[in-house]
Amino acid sequence: MRILLVAMAAVSLHAQGLFEGNSDVGKVLHPGSVEYDAGAQTYTISGSGENMWASADAFHFVWKKVTGDVAIEAEIAFATATGNAHKKAVLMIRQSLETDSAYVDAAVHADGLTSLQSRGEKGGRTHEIGLNKASPRRVRLEKRGDYFYMFLAKEGEPLRLAGGSMRLPMQGTFYVGLGVCSHDKDVVEKAVFSKVSLGTPKTGQEPQLHSTLETVTVSSTDRRVVLVVPGKIEAPNWSPDGATLIFNGDGRLKRIPAAGGTVETIETGFATRINNDHGISPDGKLLAISDSTKDRKSVIYILPIEGGEPRRVTKNMPSYWHGWSPDGKTLTYCGERGGKFDIYTIPVEGGEETRLTQGEGHNDGPEYSPDGQYIYFNSSRSGTMQVWRMKPDGTALEQITSGEANNWFPHISPDGKNMVYLSYGKDVTGHPANKDVALYVMTLADKQVKVLAKLFGGQGTINVPSWSPDSRRLAFVSYQLLPE
Repeated sequence: MRILLVAMAAVSLHAQGLFEGNSDVGKVLHPGSVEYDAGAQTYTISGSGENMWASADAFHFVWKKVTGDVAIEAEIAFATATGNAHKKAVLMIRQSLETDSAYVDAAVHADGLTSLQSRGEKGGRTHEIGLNKASPRRVRLEKRGDYFYMFLAKEGEPLRLAGGSMRLPMQGTFYVGLGVCSHDKDVVEKAVFSKVSLGTPKTGQEPQLHSTLETVTVSSTDRRVVLVVPGKIEAPNWSPDGATLIFNGDGRLKRIPAAGGTVETIETGFATRINNDHGISPDGKLLAISDSTKDRKSVIYILPIEGGEPRRVTKNMPSYWHGWSPDGKTLTYCGERGGKFDIYTIPVEGGEETRLTQGEGHNDGPEYSPDGQYIYFNSSRSGTMQVWRMKPDGTALEQITSGEANNWFPHISPDGKNMVYLSYGKDVTGHPANKDVALYVMTLADKQVKVLAKLFGGQGTINVPSWSPDSRRLAFVSYQLLPE
């Protein structure tokens, strides 16, 4: 995938080039500095500081005050290969010069890790979307509205979208610039920023959709990019052995190593219109798919995990798979019958379906708890879409979430302790694509909730079970709409 970038708007140069000032941010033992070479158009920045992380930063910053959308781009090289492996050279957009300010940056580390990092509010925690061993030569950071994007290029290559975006509102006037942190309070490190451009992002062309397959660590909320592709992919499943992610795109199922790598298409016989309702059996031997190739309506089929000819399970349609009982004998799914969306179960071998809900609102996204005691699902029966649960026979109905937001697709961690779900704003009906959404995780023991990620997504982000088998991480898809 190639993103073509507009030439930067002209900005007059003066004593500090494109920038107005430079200063240390936070507590540093050794003052930083900048050397601007007007002829070579380079900025050599020296910076100390213990870190740029958690709720406070310490680094040297060369900056300009701006408003609105902005883009900054540069080639980055550390002056030496020595020092802390996590020393950082950054392109940054920052609300203020206070140590705990809200910010977003594109951070290149000495060991090759390159991350889109952010602190969403003053005094908040730092989060990141990381790419291990990226080691870029050129980096670009864009602010478009409340979304921030990072682009990377190795030597001699064009800039490419690096993956997921951060959503963070900047208020009024803010700062954009270059920074260096030694990641060692006793040391000063240098980085050289060359071919620096500062201007506004490209506008006016029809935006193109890109998809980023990501994982997020629940404890830290840090994200990692697995795959970035043009067009639409959806709904990752995490294999029970932790090795593989399975997702759908262009009507087919595909697999990729969970750490990233080569994408393979899974053989599914006649089934070439597979939607985002698919999943893996508890023993890891079978796949359930929802496909509309033969009947133009979604039907649930079973096939071997390695691929093969699908076997039909549901007679009635449309039927959309969502969950597998822990013993592997029963499927649960959403079915539309007579204009009503309800929750059903059926034996894996096929037969008659059992209806569990009775048309009280729209009922969708059913999934068994790991102990088999409950089926969790989302329902609009209370007025807004919320998460509910019931016994596998449809009794003992209980509401789990509440409020004005519309909550979809509950997924229970394999250890049974946490539930993740997708949340839309109060004015969004259904589960459409390309919306501002959030992933929340709830601790089931005390119903405490925290944000895992705020992103551009919705339909396709997390329709199906996608927990890692150790219950520590989650896979999902975010989307980016950018000019080609």
